[in-house]
Amino acid sequence: MISIETFRNLALSFENTTEEPHFEKTSFRINKKIFATFDEKNNHAVLKLNEIDQSVFCASSEMIFYPLPNKWGKQGWTIVELSKVRPEMFEDALKLSYQNVAPKKK
Repeated sequence: MISIETFRNLALSFENTTEEPHFEKTSFRINKKIFATFDEKNNHAVLKLNEIDQSVFCASSEMIFYPLPNKWGKQGWTIVELSKVRPEMFEDALKLSYQNVAPKKK
C-alpha cells in the first residue's frame, strides 16, 4: 500500500515538483502542469501516462491500473489503486508520468 506520505516523498523527489490543491485532491506539478493527483477519499492516484505505458500497466494489472473514464482516460490519465499496487510498480509509473509532463531537456 502506498500512503500519502510515501506518494508525496516520491513525487517531490522529482526536480522542480510542487504540491498544490486541485479541487478536493492533492496535485503534483511540474511547471504548473499536473502529472499526478492523490484522492484521499478514494485512496487512489491518477497519473498522466502515454498511450503505450497506459496500455502496458493496465494490461498487466487491470485491477490496479485502469484508464480514467471518458476523454481523460483516452488522453492517458490512469487511475492507480494505492491499496493494491506494489511500491516499485507505483514508483515506475509515477516516474513515467513525471517524464511525460516535464519539459524535454535539450
